[in-house]
Amino acid sequence: MSYTGTSMSSPAQSPNTPAARPTRLQRARGFWQHVSEGRDLEDLWSQFAADARSSYGFYGKDVDWDEVHKLPKWKRPIHVVGQLFWAMMMKLTPARRVLLLIALGLLLVSGIKFQSDNFNADIDFRLVSAILFLLLLSLELADKVIMKRDLEIAREIQTWLVPSEPPLIPNAEVAFHTRPQNSVAGDYYDSFYPLNDGGQGGKLMLVMADVAGKSVPAALLMATLQASLRTLASEGLPLSELAERLNRYACAHSLGGQRFTTAVIAEFDPGTRRLVYVNAGHNSPVLRRTNGGNDRLESSALPFGILSDATFPAASVDLAPGDTLVLFTDGVVEAFNSAGEEFSDFRWLDVIRAVPKLSAQDTLRYLMKSVEDFVGNTRQSDDITCLVLLTK
Repeated sequence: MSYTGTSMSSPAQSPNTPAARPTRLQRARGFWQHVSEGRDLEDLWSQFAADARSSYGFYGKDVDWDEVHKLPKWKRPIHVVGQLFWAMMMKLTPARRVLLLIALGLLLVSGIKFQSDNFNADIDFRLVSAILFLLLLSLELADKVIMKRDLEIAREIQTWLVPSEPPLIPNAEVAFHTRPQNSVAGDYYDSFYPLNDGGQGGKLMLVMADVAGKSVPAALLMATLQASLRTLASEGLPLSELAERLNRYACAHSLGGQRFTTAVIAEFDPGTRRLVYVNAGHNSPVLRRTNGGNDRLESSALPFGILSDATFPAASVDLAPGDTLVLFTDGVVEAFNSAGEEFSDFRWLDVIRAVPKLSAQDTLRYLMKSVEDFVGNTRQSDDITCLVLLTK
């Protein structure tokens, strides 16, 4: 005998019932997660310390340290603070400087009391001062957001100028990586077939260049260098002549040699595995042989943009199956950690020697991870770019 009845259940809770509403603690946690983007306190502190060091270095460039060292030790901190404040204020527009001074003046006079037999008054402009500081912050933040948006567009355009995928190469493979210090970079890498034959008997052009300076000015010169090189390479010129013509163009846009460019330009013949190259004042690429030895492709010429009639002799080297060629910019070896210690060329060579037998892409990851592990949370001081060619 069975019995079937209706079960008693509580009505579903409405989203508006007290039990369904988030508690104050939950709202506070949600707010904190949104503001901190889920980062822990240690990570936030490391980021703040890196920002503080970077800002101190930025404003510290305007401090007359020679004058500071002439002062008695007890006067130095006051003098440094004053010059840092002045350097910060002079970065503002004239109207915002006045706004900052008014806010500071109101803050300083707040708390003054006037007392007499029949009159008592307290001056308190802290709220007005806070509003002025907030207004000043909002104006500066608006400028930063607009500039960041423009830089993101420039960064997107810049990515169109360099290869996103490595080309197919008979008897070899290539991989590349770049990480700009800012939104846009002055580093330039490339890997392409000048004759657009897809490697059908043609030579592969490899490029690694570093324009003096950083951010937008360097990025603009990088774009002109890329366009000039691609145009000249399509003419099938000998490498030395290509470099000389590229140098003459760079000299015409270098502001009297102030905006020079170091570069390594190479032609790789997949059939013979011969590499012909010109090193124009750039960091010497490393060629790791299969037997464990390292060769360097040393510089034999001035950087582009310094002397219009400079010559650029080409050299050649034969690669064997399993050899690895590493091209890089100075941002790799000059990266430093929180202790101010430089990664250095010596350490870079040790890392290259220690790379196990990997593909070109995995070799690149191994190299870049070694730099990242050394640097840690320290803010990047220069563009970092690396290219790896592995022969088969």
